[in-house]
Amino acid sequence: MSNVAIIVGSHREHSESLKVGKMIAGKLEQHASCDSAQIVELATAGLPDWSESYSDAEQTAIDGVKETLASADALVVISPEWNGMVPAKLKNFFLLFSAAELGHKPGLIASVSAGIGGTYPIAELRTSSYKNCRICYLPEHIIYRQIGEHFNEEGAEADDYMLRRTDYALEILLQYSQALASVRKNLPDGSDFANGM
Repeated sequence: MSNVAIIVGSHREHSESLKVGKMIAGKLEQHASCDSAQIVELATAGLPDWSESYSDAEQTAIDGVKETLASADALVVISPEWNGMVPAKLKNFFLLFSAAELGHKPGLIASVSAGIGGTYPIAELRTSSYKNCRICYLPEHIIYRQIGEHFNEEGAEADDYMLRRTDYALEILLQYSQALASVRKNLPDGSDFANGM
């Protein structure tokens, strides 16, 4: 059984990315292999920008998210595409949290686009977010395009393909979650190699 943390990377409250995160959480909560699906919404989490020291309130916010991440066996990382980029709060997330919380856990990237884009956040996250935190991105990802037209209360036939694609990707994530659990238990001591090369 797996616990999944869903990181919603938008700066906006009530965002389209959060809509996708809630849909994914609902699917995971109904899956026989998932114990829990917790959403970490960066718009409201109160996380500070990375620094070398934090106020007590900032440290409390960091520690709350750390607890959620540490108990997760797998992650879904949801990024809107803003001007072809990952939002700053999501990039900051990967500065704040390390291999202690994310290392050797499978991660499914989901990109959200208001139009027909969405590929750039996938490439950016795969290129620059994993090095020190050691998250293991799946070879599968999802791009939710023209998101304003989908997963709304009235529903749409066009949602069927993306719902099935989501089920497929989440099934892969949960399989990786089970497989990588044994990897994490048997890792060699990496204390001399805290950062990736």
